[in-house]
Amino acid sequence: MAELSPVLEMKNISKQFFGFYALKNVDFNLYPGEVHSLLGENGAGKSTLIKIMAGVNSLEQGEYLVDGKKVEVKNPRGAQELGVNVVFQELNLVPSLSVAENIFFGRLPKKALGRVNWNKLYQDTEVLLEEVGLEINPRTRVGLLGVAQQQLVEIAKALSHESKVIAMDEPTSALSYKEIERLFLLIEKLKKKGVGIIYVSHKFDELFRITDRITILRDGEKVGEVKTKETDSEELISYMVGRQLSNLYPKMDVTPGDVAFQVKGLTSDKVKDINFYVRKGEIIGFSGLMGAGRTELARAIFGLDQTHEGQIIIEGKEVPRNSAKIAVQRGIGYIPEDRKEEGLVLSASVRENMTISVLKNFVEGGRINKKKEFDCTQGAIEDLRIKTQSSEQKIVSLSGGNQQKVILARWLIKEDLKVLILDEPTRGIDVGSKSEIYRLISELASKGIAVLMMSSEMPELLSMCDRIYVMKEGELAGELSQNEATQEKIMSKAIGGI
Repeated sequence: MAELSPVLEMKNISKQFFGFYALKNVDFNLYPGEVHSLLGENGAGKSTLIKIMAGVNSLEQGEYLVDGKKVEVKNPRGAQELGVNVVFQELNLVPSLSVAENIFFGRLPKKALGRVNWNKLYQDTEVLLEEVGLEINPRTRVGLLGVAQQQLVEIAKALSHESKVIAMDEPTSALSYKEIERLFLLIEKLKKKGVGIIYVSHKFDELFRITDRITILRDGEKVGEVKTKETDSEELISYMVGRQLSNLYPKMDVTPGDVAFQVKGLTSDKVKDINFYVRKGEIIGFSGLMGAGRTELARAIFGLDQTHEGQIIIEGKEVPRNSAKIAVQRGIGYIPEDRKEEGLVLSASVRENMTISVLKNFVEGGRINKKKEFDCTQGAIEDLRIKTQSSEQKIVSLSGGNQQKVILARWLIKEDLKVLILDEPTRGIDVGSKSEIYRLISELASKGIAVLMMSSEMPELLSMCDRIYVMKEGELAGELSQNEATQEKIMSKAIGGI
């Protein structure tokens, strides 16, 4: 790669928010046909650097160069005109518009008299959808799609531009194994065309498979840059967290107790005749391909999606279906897959988001005991190592991983929690934070909480779960114990094998 010149260079980049450095004197470059990863814990500065590249955040200090020429990028349109496109982790689509309209937003093909050429729009969209492996009608309204499908729409949108650079921020966080393989094939095609790829992921197996170089950020500063083939997981983790991480999956040995939670014959528009049980202290996993029904099952149990029949039973007592309010009252907690849209009040503070489900715990004499609420919140911030300036900081200003920790803390401080449903609990979360969250989940199980974990991350399921249920097309396709579960057996059941 020495004979090539960088297609993109960021030199001496610094950026402050609220008087604190999000980035400090960071250098980064990318060559044509290269996959260069940005790695770091949540809050390390990765997303801030990408937002500067995309024109979302302004450049305060440093230089931005494309093809060796210094440029000034004032907005996302300016970045796109230079050939720099970003697929953000937090999706940026208009739910009320169709897939085609979202992909070509602001660039709809026109006929004479300025009318939209709908036939060309849908044809061009079909080509892009086929390239990313998404089999849906271009006319489908985006709001009807799941998170994984929306993520593929975002990637198709980036491909619709003449791109020199495509940055992907956690692109596989909601994708199943099949979709991930399709994405990797697409990345190889882009490399051959000379497109430079910036790849942000916390999944080490992906980094070692598809990247050429890795730049590591910690606390807003560049702490290392390595060639992928010359490094290993231990070195990367040491760069990221400044220490060795002895055990990524700190699962405690817990002897399960009596059956704590049962689902019998649960049926909705998306799931059919679901039957399973969880004992006290068990961590149960749910696996399956994209669209298999994991998220839909979680929502049905919690009462967010209407169910037509079936029973939900906690400690031998039936819980009325179709009411999230009653589910919470009976001791069920739920962490949704899409934290931004479903899990957080973005205009509220860390404290308000954390205590929203347990405010009654702080009421004394008809008023909220602010000190008691603050002490509880502060304790959770310290226990979960949430990176925030204070409990009063707006949740929207936190990194995605720290937002997820706040949602987890919401249920950890609930004293009568009996069942916790986790839908993609570590989506977009760095390796250090993952280890902390796994430890907390394991601690919950050790206290007798029944844990349900819907996940697309195979290592997470195999390492943390006592049993794994596999879903296919809205139904349970099989069950595997921890001892017998392997990636091959799970995949076989997920695609309809034995």
